Amino acid sequence: MSQTAAEETADVFGPDSMLRSLVNEARWGLAVTRATVLEAAHPQIGAALIGNSTFVAHPWRRLRNTLVSTQRILDPDQRVRTREAARLNRLHARISGTDPQGRRYDATDAEARAWVVATLFESAVTMYRLSGESLDGPALERLYGEFRMVLAVIEGDSAHLPATLREFWPYFDDMIDRRLENTEAVRVILYRLLADVPAPPLLRDHPAVWAAGRAVAGPVAAAITIASLPESFCRRLALPDLPGVRTLMHGAYLAIGCATRLLPDGWTRVGSFVSLLDPGHAGDAGPWESVRRKAGQAAAMIRLITPAPDEAGHVTRSADRFFAEVLDQTGDGHLTWPDLAAMAREIATRLDLDEKDEERLYDAYAAWWRELQTNLDADGDGRVTRQEYAASAAILPSAGLVKVADLLFDVTDVNDDETIDAHEYQTLFRSAFRRDLTDRGAGGYSRSAFVRQFLSFMSGQQHSTAYDTLLS
Repeated sequence: MSQTAAEETADVFGPDSMLRSLVNEARWGLAVTRATVLEAAHPQIGAALIGNSTFVAHPWRRLRNTLVSTQRILDPDQRVRTREAARLNRLHARISGTDPQGRRYDATDAEARAWVVATLFESAVTMYRLSGESLDGPALERLYGEFRMVLAVIEGDSAHLPATLREFWPYFDDMIDRRLENTEAVRVILYRLLADVPAPPLLRDHPAVWAAGRAVAGPVAAAITIASLPESFCRRLALPDLPGVRTLMHGAYLAIGCATRLLPDGWTRVGSFVSLLDPGHAGDAGPWESVRRKAGQAAAMIRLITPAPDEAGHVTRSADRFFAEVLDQTGDGHLTWPDLAAMAREIATRLDLDEKDEERLYDAYAAWWRELQTNLDADGDGRVTRQEYAASAAILPSAGLVKVADLLFDVTDVNDDETIDAHEYQTLFRSAFRRDLTDRGAGGYSRSAFVRQFLSFMSGQQHSTAYDTLLS
């Protein structure tokens, strides 16, 4: 990006940026959810999501990482934006393949990346409108300009989005009419993800509480999302139009809009909600802290009157359960390279690795994947099934896994003192490991202790709250 363009970006994403303000509001989640459905209908994006993404098995982790990435892209500091854009481009460069129809997809496809930004802009405008707010012409132009600048930061230019707002709307309608499809990813989001979303970290130990709420909230969320989508899109994909749902959708958006305008600012910030749902997320739940405590107390009360679960699984896992909860990152029932790549991606994101260390981490995981293929892929189809893993996991050589563990220690030990201290552990595991680290005293973790624990977890021999938070 030229110096002039960089100066323009710094000005656009300054203190008065509409987009920076918007993405810090909790209601931004409505726009993102809606936009994700529109994105998934693009054949390139839909195929990449199904083949490589962890959004089904790990939606809360994906939400947290998206939030962090968005904040970096909109940071007033050009160096932060440039570093994050480079990280995203490296990530996307590793995602490519062939869809079930034999068509190639590539996460660096410029048209697809422009469509992601387009859906976010159109969904933001729709969110404002349905929430009872009206943006005038200059405000719309300004917001559109900021979204185009986001694409310029990531892509290097914004040429694949129309130059003006007047040209944008025909482009958007044409994409819906001519380019989008009823992909598997759309169906998964609407009918599986929203209905079966796993509990957020706060409620992970209270499955009965989460299941009871999700049974009602999941279908309602899916119906509201469908009702908010463009009518032409719903017709094209034959999405259901249930009686009364549009009224419900308008009521939900208006209620959230009123809450945003009337409640104190701290109550409606996205960081507060993320901290509420995920105590391990960096940040302060602020006014929601008391709500979180009450929710924990209520869940504890329900657990007292419900049968206690089998605690054996909290110490060790069967090979089959470990496969499902840890190894199968994409949730497709098989172990393939995208599952291990997702682990590397999550660790690289947590530690904000530079290109050299990131490449070393991916190489280590690739070596482990080759070992898994050699020893477990009995039928040679390029993937490992649960049955294949369960049958051979106990005798699996671990040279590749040791390489991953050793490299993970290196990139976590930022100050190269051959010890993982409390701050370095917290960077990798958020707050999930504070208690365990405290128990070890001020000395932290040596290389041998770190590697031993990682191998014990990744072989399914030992439960670890910290690694569960990171990978399962």
